[in-house]
Amino acid sequence: MRRIILVLLASGAMALVGAEPAAAVGTRYPFCMQGRDHPALSDCTYASYQQCAATASGRFLYCIANPYYIPTEPYSSSRRHREHSL
Repeated sequence: MRRIILVLLASGAMALVGAEPAAAVGTRYPFCMQGRDHPALSDCTYASYQQCAATASGRFLYCIANPYYIPTEPYSSSRRHREHSL
């Protein structure tokens, strides 16, 4: 009985180590590939829809917009001018 409890605790701990919140997975790229080989949002590594579609072509896959994508804003040149004029 003691061995079973230790095995269950160890397997639960290993499952928690690899777990990430859904929102933290794939927030850097705007497109995800889904389908038979990539269920759910497991392959969100495409910078453009065309790049995703080219990779998915000929396979049972399709591309969708990443619902967790967080666009990064480039450093604004107008902000830079304001800092220097102060």
